[in-house]
This record gives sequence, structure tokens and C-alpha cells, in this order.
Amino acid sequence: MDPYNPLLWPYSPSEEGPIHRRHQLCFALMPWLLSLTACAHQGELTADDHIAIRAVIERQLEAFRQEDAAATFALASPEIQAKYGSPENFMAIVKTFYEPVYRPRRMGGFTKLHVIDGQPTQPVLLVGPDGDFAVALYTMKKQVHGEWKILGCSLIP
Repeated sequence: MDPYNPLLWPYSPSEEGPIHRRHQLCFALMPWLLSLTACAHQGELTADDHIAIRAVIERQLEAFRQEDAAATFALASPEIQAKYGSPENFMAIVKTFYEPVYRPRRMGGFTKLHVIDGQPTQPVLLVGPDGDFAVALYTMKKQVHGEWKILGCSLIP
């Protein structure tokens, strides 16, 4: 079984197949939704930038799994840190409104990085704790010293 191919993931007997019908529509529309706002080019992103962006997201997902509020907050951009004020506030918001990010049952992997509104945006396929698929769109921002931080995350159910 390929862990990066959601079509091959096990399913429960109540489902009609590997993916619920509503999830099939979500996956069918995903390329179109992303293309609506994506820029035609990837700017000046290098292969190292792509690797670094994915590593930051993976580290934050692991920090959520470990309940490490300080580590999750440290990977957020200064703008996000200013908005939420403390690691505890940040963690509380993620627990409440971003369950698939906070406690994914499974991570389906990364898809192609896009530039949306001038910001690199990395889609990540997730299965939430309830078994529903979600796509987390991580907007990233390169900091003055060259490291990448998470500027935001939007969920597409």
C-alpha cells in the first residue's frame, strides 16, 4: 500500500469505496481551485526553498503531535505570533478550529507548491481525527535571515 496515495488507503465498511463520494468531488475540484488563485510562476523559489518549506510544516505537525506549544509557536511567523500572543493561545486556537492539523489521523503528503497572492503556499493532504479528508494550505514567508515560517493555514474540507 502506498501511504502517499489516498486512493489506496483502507476504508471502513460504511463507505462506498476508497473515498466517500463527497471526497471524490473535493479531490476532483482541487486542481481547479488552486489554479484560480495561483500565479503562473513560482518566483525565485529554489529546490532548497521547497525542501525547507516542507520541513517547517513537518516539524510543526510533529510538535502538535507532541503537544509542544512552544515549538509550534516558534515555527509561526512574527505576524502570527503577534496575533496570538503566546504559545498557549496559539495552541488553543489550533485545537479548536484546526482539528485535522492538530490531530491528523494520517498525513497524505504534500502536493505541488503554488504561489498564491505572491506567497508560497504548500497544500498538505490530511485525514482528520473524524476520518474526513482535508487539504491544509500553508502560506509561508521567508524571514530576513533566510528561514521559512508559517504565515497562515487555511483548511479546505
